[in-house]
Amino acid sequence: MHEDFHRIKRLPPYVFAEVNRLKAAARARGADIIDLGMGNPDLPTPQHIVDKLVETVARPRTHRYSASKGIPGLRRAQAAYYERRFGVKLDPETQVVATLGSKEGFATMAQAITAPGDVILVPNPTYPIHEFGFLLSGAAMRHLKAGTGEEFLRQVEHACVHTIPKPLALVLSYPSNPTAMVADLDFYKDAVALAKRLGLIILSDIAYTEIYFDGNPPPSVLQVPGAMDITVEFTSLSKTYNMPGWRMGFAVGNERLIAALARMKSYLDYGAFTPIQVAAAAALNGPQDCVEEIRATYHSRRDCLIESFGRAGWDIPPPPATMFAWAPVPEPFKELGSVEFAKLLIEKAEIAVAPGLGFGEYGEGFVRIALVENEHRIRQAARNLKKFLAQPGESGHNEFPIQQNASR
Repeated sequence: MHEDFHRIKRLPPYVFAEVNRLKAAARARGADIIDLGMGNPDLPTPQHIVDKLVETVARPRTHRYSASKGIPGLRRAQAAYYERRFGVKLDPETQVVATLGSKEGFATMAQAITAPGDVILVPNPTYPIHEFGFLLSGAAMRHLKAGTGEEFLRQVEHACVHTIPKPLALVLSYPSNPTAMVADLDFYKDAVALAKRLGLIILSDIAYTEIYFDGNPPPSVLQVPGAMDITVEFTSLSKTYNMPGWRMGFAVGNERLIAALARMKSYLDYGAFTPIQVAAAAALNGPQDCVEEIRATYHSRRDCLIESFGRAGWDIPPPPATMFAWAPVPEPFKELGSVEFAKLLIEKAEIAVAPGLGFGEYGEGFVRIALVENEHRIRQAARNLKKFLAQPGESGHNEFPIQQNASR
């Protein structure tokens, strides 16, 4: 009775736990922690979406059980979005399922298609559910160092040749959380051709596809001819429309895979609250200037972060997309590792970030910084950072107390 249950034992230690504990303790002491750790949007949901929710929730009939795979109007709205944005035609009856956010959709898809012992190819670093959804379903992981070029695809082929049993599926996620890597259509064409040759399912996560900064909208893998034969793609309204707590996302693609997901969901839930689904349809069908405004806000915050942190002494590559910066741990602190450095930032600079190790072993040496505070707070964080880096010993040029932290 004292041993953990089988699936719980399969979960690795939660890397963010100690950082979160330190953050909570600092706030309890009255510290003004500037939290750039969790990717939790701080902006309000656009008013016309909220208005539609309020209008719909006033109808008692909408309080009943909903449709597990999503109400028809919502699935039609998602299909219309794909045609408008990517030029991809979807049958809303057979190729679209509404999910409780992309995270739930991914985890339920893992349950639907995975048998114990199956092998899944997962980029590393990556968003944790890409790995843990399959881990909880009994699969084994084969990690591939994240990338968007020929080297990444060579890793895929090598893994398929040298892994027994042969891998079942390949996870792709661009724009990437946490690295902000983006992929172009040529990469997707090569990935689809390789996956077909190797007999792999592609599971693509494009939750950040509308948060981009270089003027080139990220593509969908489903734009590649023939990709629909082997692919399911996951999207979310959380970041695009500032609706994270609404928990609304989608899985679209291959009919057989979507049918498996829909069947699994039918045993697990009755779908999101109907007024939320109606409001989500209003988001997809309504004016899209709000999406441009949200994108512009993150763009401005990104530029503020890069400029102010750079002046403070921490050079961070500007991300081309997402609401995150993937920042190398400054050279004087490299030996500490990402977790100890993140703890040090809380203690000495009152800044919270996410240690890169939490996204996979290849995330070591980096931290993820979320653009979830306004520009005033970002500049305040930069001032705190500058003072921290200027303290005797903290920059690594002298004998410094951070070595004590490293051994704790």
